[in-house]
Amino acid sequence: MPTETHATSPVITLDADGLRQRFIHGQAQAPVLEDGFSADAHFHPAAVLVPLVARASSVSVLLTKRTDHLHHHAGQICFPGGRVEGHDVTPVMTALRETEEEIGLDPDRVELLGELPDYFTGTGFRVTPVVGLVHPPFELKLDAFEVAEAFEVPLAFLLDPVNHKRHRAVHGGRMREYHAMPWRGYYIWGATAGMLVSLYRVLTSD
Repeated sequence: MPTETHATSPVITLDADGLRQRFIHGQAQAPVLEDGFSADAHFHPAAVLVPLVARASSVSVLLTKRTDHLHHHAGQICFPGGRVEGHDVTPVMTALRETEEEIGLDPDRVELLGELPDYFTGTGFRVTPVVGLVHPPFELKLDAFEVAEAFEVPLAFLLDPVNHKRHRAVHGGRMREYHAMPWRGYYIWGATAGMLVSLYRVLTSD
């Protein structure tokens, strides 16, 4: 069930240069733990790429929709990424490798900006969101087994707090809250929406 949205504030519109400056001067943010889960639990390291596509007139966020047959998170909206493997020296390596494997995005098209605070999920992962500017032109080649589609959402929409919802659901026998940002028939929620809220906080911090 829906709950209150974040307080209304001016919509933030940033171009590529503005994003670079925000990551240079933005304040550090605390790690995020999903509602109702213990910080004492064991978490597997993972990383995702938060791809900000620098179009000529605006910036958008590239997201993927997982295929319906997957065992975990089937049909959900997410960032490209996955578990940290033994040969990954840094979370950046994981994020770029997984992104290339899942959607065929060439790492050479990605300008790294920084990282969002680690996000601890109820499914047992400590996810490091790596933020990068994606410079067109680029061509995607989706892994048909894992990715049903890739699409872009205007960054301005995701930075408008009016679009930041808090929903509730019963999980594990108790009521828990989670973020959601529905957009044109896509239900962006859970960890993905939570990391987008982290992005909002970084980009709007003084």
